Amino acid sequence: MEENNELKALLDPKHTALVIWDVQKALVGSIFNKEEFLEANRKILAKARERGVAVFFSKITPLPEKFESPARKYFAKRRKLPITFTPDGLDLALETVPTDIIIPKNTASFFVGTNFELYLRNAGLTTVLFTGIATEMGVESSARDASNRGFFSVVLSDAVSSFNQEGHNRSLENLKNIVAVLPSADLFALWE
Repeated sequence: MEENNELKALLDPKHTALVIWDVQKALVGSIFNKEEFLEANRKILAKARERGVAVFFSKITPLPEKFESPARKYFAKRRKLPITFTPDGLDLALETVPTDIIIPKNTASFFVGTNFELYLRNAGLTTVLFTGIATEMGVESSARDASNRGFFSVVLSDAVSSFNQEGHNRSLENLKNIVAVLPSADLFALWE
């Protein structure tokens, strides 16, 4: 019961942010659990907005080819992901509202090359909830980075996904040792 009270205090909406990581049309079309994933994210978004939680969307914004990291180009080629970034493929796959903040980014951490940490610190936000694509890439990198920077980091297990279900499952197991991993139903119960 004491642990539950501590978790409830850490997840207080007054100092919590929600990050929807790379939920863009080109990515959503290639994940293993598309319908369940989108439904879970819609419910989380609705509940977060109802509770006054700050909502952030990350948005992949490719660099011009000449300026892209050789390492990123090399590993992107090796992964052979079934993704083509047509102009509409970069569009978000979930509805946004005017209070949502959309932050363009170029790396697999929301803290590298963006003002995300500045937003959090200026607003006194100390807990970061993560949903999105891909669990073993940007979600895991950002959740770890948040924790390393002193934020309480939470991955909502039913609202993350990947193109690789095995990689997704392995990532969730790894993350359990570093950050909180919860199904959204547990979060909602703590918010009631």
